[in-house]
Amino acid sequence: MSLPANLNPQQLSAIKTIDAPLLVIAGAGSGKTRLITEKIAYLIRQGTAARHICAVTFTNKAAREMKTRVSQIISGKETRGLRISTFHALGLEIVRREHKALRYKPNISLFDEQDKISLLKELILHGNALYDMESAGLYSSLISEWKNLGLLPEQALRIAEVRTELYPAALIYADYARQIKAYNAMDFDDLILQPVTLFQHDSDSLTAWRNRIHYLLVDEYQDTNITQYRMLKQLSGTLGRFTVVGDDDQSVYSWRGARPENINQLQADYPRLQVVKLEQNYRSSGRILKVANQLIANNPHIYEKKLWSAHGYGNPLRVLKAKDDQMEARQVVSDMVHHKFRNNSRFNEYALLYRGNHQSRLFERALREHNVPYFISGGTSFFSHVEVKDVLAYLRLIVNPEDDIAFLRIANTPRRELGPTTLEKLGAYAGQRRVSLHAACSELGLEQALPDAAIQRLRFFTRQIDKAGTEMRRENNPALLEQLLEDINYESWLRDNSSSDQQADRRMGNIRELIAWLKRISEDERQEPKTLDETLAKIMLFDILDRQEEDNVGDRVSLMTLHAAKGLEFPYVYLVGMEEMLLPHRSSIEENSIEEERRLAYVGITRAMKDLTFSYCSHRSRYGETVRCEPSRFLDELPADDLEWTDRTALSPEEKKERGQASLANLRNLLSE
Repeated sequence: MSLPANLNPQQLSAIKTIDAPLLVIAGAGSGKTRLITEKIAYLIRQGTAARHICAVTFTNKAAREMKTRVSQIISGKETRGLRISTFHALGLEIVRREHKALRYKPNISLFDEQDKISLLKELILHGNALYDMESAGLYSSLISEWKNLGLLPEQALRIAEVRTELYPAALIYADYARQIKAYNAMDFDDLILQPVTLFQHDSDSLTAWRNRIHYLLVDEYQDTNITQYRMLKQLSGTLGRFTVVGDDDQSVYSWRGARPENINQLQADYPRLQVVKLEQNYRSSGRILKVANQLIANNPHIYEKKLWSAHGYGNPLRVLKAKDDQMEARQVVSDMVHHKFRNNSRFNEYALLYRGNHQSRLFERALREHNVPYFISGGTSFFSHVEVKDVLAYLRLIVNPEDDIAFLRIANTPRRELGPTTLEKLGAYAGQRRVSLHAACSELGLEQALPDAAIQRLRFFTRQIDKAGTEMRRENNPALLEQLLEDINYESWLRDNSSSDQQADRRMGNIRELIAWLKRISEDERQEPKTLDETLAKIMLFDILDRQEEDNVGDRVSLMTLHAAKGLEFPYVYLVGMEEMLLPHRSSIEENSIEEERRLAYVGITRAMKDLTFSYCSHRSRYGETVRCEPSRFLDELPADDLEWTDRTALSPEEKKERGQASLANLRNLLSE
């Protein structure tokens, strides 16, 4: 079969290698997404049915882009059954299909971080005296870390026998695992750990999934953790029917379990492993790549690579120095306005990147002062709105009456005169009986624990939930939530609890948008109609994965952390705060883990297509004090001939005049709009 003529030889080699496990070392901007989508098409045309191909990545946005690109190069009929999803969406599919083998009921609830913390706090309140309420967040982080390492509660307890300071966390992990199972629920990390644990002990389930997935493709492989790598090994079998694409120089997520060592581990586990390096960059100028290459060469590598570009060499990279952080913000924004005026560019071609979110405040102020529109990546998620969480809690309880977290959230929303004392006594009774809060409401024995009036209110609430569930399942229509919300007078309650009519209208608009979205998911013509619990599971996964994904930001400057910038590109990039204690970060210096900070700087540099500007301060305000700052060591590691330090070159009168004209022109444009 023919492949596109404009693929380079390395891409062609990677696409055609299907009879051996394959590692593709894909440098920044080297066309890895295109490679994966073209390989999917190649596999299908070589005779592998689409339903037997699975491609996984880390964000819904990346998965959507892959689906779109595949649909552009191969017909819809040929792609029927193709799996392109996140790791966690694949995990969700596995646990739903294998719920019996996992000893779960079919309607599994998915806990987000807020649900997880709520459950931990409940366990702390009623559990072991060793538990500390202020450590709930720490317990949550440790449980997540243990799950990403593939450790079950009994293994964590064995670790705590040696590291005794971890004993309370290991103990509550065991309590948490029992309780979340009793709720017929899983958290985000369970979506990988549970399938991996199942496949270790159930060969029939593993064989069934190997028969479903004949070829596996993994994007952003350097971001995989231990359990994700185990899942890859389990599904691909001893033959290694996979292609993994990654870049160890862009591994910046060790704090959430990512292990760039997984790249090296492949060679040990798969002696037949083939390695292809993609070094041609289609994004940046030659000078930007030279600077990036020289910086990252200071890190150790198993697989050496050197990015190059067919684009021109490009402009020098500039370094701005400011006397303090307030001046840095003003100087960067003024320079950006001038650059836009001189190049006749648009605001959405600019990105301002920083190490930590706290750095954005002064830049926001300076952007507002210059009337520059901007967008902060990672703003308020749609799913974080209280009203959206309320409606999803109703749906969660309808789908899974054993979801006690959802029950507690909505039992008194809107107000039903079910106070904390009533709910606490109900919880105590349910705990003694080892049943859910919903089930406890219908038991006769509850009359010994609560007064009749409280029992009647609880039972009226659960009857409403059961009635709505019966109707929704009969018609398989989540839009019937609207009727339930009307029956409970939710809109009236919401308006009474909003600061203005405008806020109430916005909040009701969010609810209508959510219900319309639920309806679209359940009726998606491209796939089989989804049951109510499948629809909920999908949207809950969107909640967790899409909190920081934003599209269509308009003509605005993008502000974001270096972590959030990974995978993106902009013609013009400002990388600010290039100082010791910021980049590299203080904690990395103290822990002697500079390599990941260097990779983070490398990610920032390789986001730029045409121009890149660094900035740093000689003094910075920290915790109410002004401290002296040193330029980042990473600036010293860059080739001096390719840097232009603006503090060492005075502006000419013409440049000063041009900058003033740029500011005035920007103001006039905004006024005319």
